[in-house]
Amino acid sequence: MAISLSLRRRIRRVSVSFLGVFATFYFVFHIFHGDRGLMVWVKLHQQVIAAENAAKVITEKRQYLENRVMLLHPTSLDPDMLDERVRLMLNFGHPDEIIILEPVLKDKVPLERSRQ
Repeated sequence: MAISLSLRRRIRRVSVSFLGVFATFYFVFHIFHGDRGLMVWVKLHQQVIAAENAAKVITEKRQYLENRVMLLHPTSLDPDMLDERVRLMLNFGHPDEIIILEPVLKDKVPLERSRQ
């Protein structure tokens, strides 16, 4: 009986230590790889950066298109822009002009050059 009592005490001490170490490893693992862990945070941070970059590109494209539309607005009609659009849409040119055609990609429509 004395041996079993001492054995029980040792098993209790070891099991409490083992449970403490196991709980520590469990929480440390989930700090890095859990649903709200550091790895997920890094991935979300990268997605936020990519979305911000895409938003910048779209904003620049939108500002470019708004500027082009504003130049064609009836209240502030730019004669050069009107001439450019007429030539492009009607496929006209002066006899003394040299016309350089750019290839058009199927999936990407090139933006026209802006005048500065």
